[in-house]
Amino acid sequence: MEKQIVLKDLQEKFGSEISKTDLQFGDDIIHIKKEALIPIVNFLRQAPYEFTMLLDLTCVDYLGEEDRFEMVYHLFSLKNNLRLRIKTRLKESDLKIDSLTSVWKNANWLEREVYDMFGVEFEGHPYLKRIFMYDGFEGFPLRKDYPLRKRQPRLPLK
Repeated sequence: MEKQIVLKDLQEKFGSEISKTDLQFGDDIIHIKKEALIPIVNFLRQAPYEFTMLLDLTCVDYLGEEDRFEMVYHLFSLKNNLRLRIKTRLKESDLKIDSLTSVWKNANWLEREVYDMFGVEFEGHPYLKRIFMYDGFEGFPLRKDYPLRKRQPRLPLK
């Protein structure tokens, strides 16, 4: 199967939900509306595409832009040896998106990392809790407006 077939099928089925497609570093990229995330990944998981692997998901902070945060999902089809990147933008005032834990189990820890570092809330996540920072940590350290020398509250010794 060729990448062009996947993109064509996506455009036919989800045309209004896909804002644009791109090619960067040999990987096809689709930019989607955040509400279409679950239907699109469920479509891509099925035959004939079989994007059965979520390689990674992350967030990018574009400080100063209206849709400040960009969620990036890297998918891989073992059967077809294809990679696909899905991107969607989030406003700082509405920093929520559907969790992919119901589709891929490894999304659990990846989403917890993004929650911990950027503050993105994943709706439907089974255990959305900090994974790197301690519970009393204030703020989100990978945001571009996080103060470089911010002092964190001290934890009482036990």
